[in-house]
Amino acid sequence: MEVKRVLTIAGSDSGGGAGIQADLKTITALGGFGMSVITALTAQNTLGVQGVYEIPVAFIEKQFDSVAADIGVDAAKTGMLSSSEIIRSVAKKIRQYRIRKLVVDPVMVAKGGSPLLREEARGTLVKELIPLATVATPNIPEAEVLAGMRIVTKDNMKKAAVKIYRLGAKNVVVKGGHLEGDAMDLLFDGKTFHEITAKRIDTKHTHGTGCTFASAIATGLARGDGVPEAVKRAKDYVTEAIRFGLPLGGGQGPTNHFAPVFREGERYRCIEELKQAVARLKSGRTGNIVPEIQSNFGYALTGASSAAEVAAVPGRLIRVGENVETLHDPAFGASSHVAQVILAAMRVDGSCRSAMNIRFSDEVVDILKALKFEVASFDRADEPAEVKLREGSSLEWGTTDALTRHKGIPDAVFDRGDVGKEPIVRILGRNPAEVADKVLKISKALRK
Repeated sequence: MEVKRVLTIAGSDSGGGAGIQADLKTITALGGFGMSVITALTAQNTLGVQGVYEIPVAFIEKQFDSVAADIGVDAAKTGMLSSSEIIRSVAKKIRQYRIRKLVVDPVMVAKGGSPLLREEARGTLVKELIPLATVATPNIPEAEVLAGMRIVTKDNMKKAAVKIYRLGAKNVVVKGGHLEGDAMDLLFDGKTFHEITAKRIDTKHTHGTGCTFASAIATGLARGDGVPEAVKRAKDYVTEAIRFGLPLGGGQGPTNHFAPVFREGERYRCIEELKQAVARLKSGRTGNIVPEIQSNFGYALTGASSAAEVAAVPGRLIRVGENVETLHDPAFGASSHVAQVILAAMRVDGSCRSAMNIRFSDEVVDILKALKFEVASFDRADEPAEVKLREGSSLEWGTTDALTRHKGIPDAVFDRGDVGKEPIVRILGRNPAEVADKVLKISKALRK
């Protein structure tokens, strides 16, 4: 497979969270080959910028020539370019090497508030670099400077995007992270506005998000993505990196650039562990624990927040005589019911990531107690009317209700049903192997 070459032209962050360090991590995580032209050295950490040393222009150009003349560039992004002289030099080299896919992150101020672009250089940025941009990615404060206006609403973002587009950028993304509500970025391509929204994540560990976003877009463009696709994928990547941000240092910790990569590996492991546990149940004569509505068995990713991040068995585990069978291998998002139980348990204890529903009877409850399992229960008669009216909310409410009245996570949660609702026992555990162990013990005790 051809490796795409992505060049970052930016400052160095000695703390590793932003600048070329963030750029190279991002490019690598997304499958590109990262190269760098360092424009400045910063003494920097999670608390702020303690010092800046600008690289002489002649050496910036030498770095550019070394990389572009030998290795070549499929796409590039710019970050910290602190002076007019540096901006003019970089723009000259971009034109010289005919770099057509360029993301301009108009870095003006560090996350902690330290200025990274001299005021005298702002005009040079607008005149020399913005017109070369395939995509410009200003945040709200930067967009306010470039557009010469205040931005406090989505309509303001649109007006600013149009003004920045008129400066020569082919596409403009005004990043909305500084506004309230969901994290909405606005892409303008000269004709159409595209809103790209993600749920806001409550964390202070967001150091380097701008660099990361721009580098992700550049890598997408190098890969051949269209601008809307590259921006959307970059948004998804950054959201995951923020979600699993690293609490390092005493200030704003960095985003976790490899979290999306590790997440893919975890998805594979999650499916494999669930498949192995299901295979044990199939070979263990466990048909006697399957309820009338059949069983399902789930396993969530670490930190899961939705049913899409919970693997389960499509079509459920079906009783066939003394045995159980499945029609399909586990898949993510296959069962909203078992996912609700797991997600509710994870809100109490994030390590409780697996569950399976089995049939209820007083005998089963007695067996649970005889096995010294911790047992909790809820009464569907106590379910609030507004919960009953919300489709699919009962299991979440019931599990949460039982767990809030139980100290710690129990081995099992049961209810005795209601009109039109079959009574069910849910077996909980940290992983599928643990749940399977419990279910096999219950099934064996029932056969005696």
